[in-house]
Amino acid sequence: MTRENIRTPDGGTIELFSTGAELASAGSGVVVVAASMVTAADYTRFAQKLSASLGRPVHTFNRRGRGSSSPQPEDYTLDVDIKDLAAVMKHTSSTDVFGHSFGGAVALHAARTLPVERLAVYDPAVSVNHSVTADWTTEYEKATAAGDDDRALAVLLRGLETGSALSRMPLSMLTLANKLAAGTPLGKQMRELMKTGVREIKAIIAADMPAEPFLELPLETLIIVGEKSPAYFGVACAQIHEVLSGSSYTILPGMGHDGVNKAPDKLISALSEFFAS
Repeated sequence: MTRENIRTPDGGTIELFSTGAELASAGSGVVVVAASMVTAADYTRFAQKLSASLGRPVHTFNRRGRGSSSPQPEDYTLDVDIKDLAAVMKHTSSTDVFGHSFGGAVALHAARTLPVERLAVYDPAVSVNHSVTADWTTEYEKATAAGDDDRALAVLLRGLETGSALSRMPLSMLTLANKLAAGTPLGKQMRELMKTGVREIKAIIAADMPAEPFLELPLETLIIVGEKSPAYFGVACAQIHEVLSGSSYTILPGMGHDGVNKAPDKLISALSEFFAS
């Protein structure tokens, strides 16, 4: 794996990791757009397995507010990540994109205007006809204003519903669990990314639209949802698939929202077949 910092047109910095860079001559790579509350490092195994299966490079990058990338602006919108994705695609000469969760929402909106040839998404957190709501942000902001990061994080995790059994715990128990985990690497990472995560949820809701504008997506679009993932992912995906006649829609058996990070062989096989077509 190689690491480099690239500059964006607005003067920002993006930390880029390329797995299988020595395979560049085999064709353009696949750019991975990461979810909220995680970093590029959480996709290392996925990138390694997908690159090995495809025989092509896979590029992951730290979105703003992570690693050595520039901070996320206070007035953040999806356009920030869309422009950064464009810079990464240009730098790596890549035309294939994969997005996970929030990264899937970025990829879906971006692929309407960027030169994406093949697009695959897993549990994209895109809002179509108000499929994503976040009434819990008021309670989150009350907790952060009071300096109670443990409770704020608990409200966020319950609101996202992506932590399976963890996100279904009573708020008081989840708050205590966060307090106990505060010193662990995962606990520290989640606290560091709380603000970016909430900004991103608000940006998704602000970008809500009907399904019809997604007709501008590439004909080659693969939509995957985990069988055990929260239902709201499937609501938006089904609407996009309905209007996008050339898309493929797949439910991955036995997998939840973290299926990408686990990099199961059945997901790698499905993506390899799609990106090699």
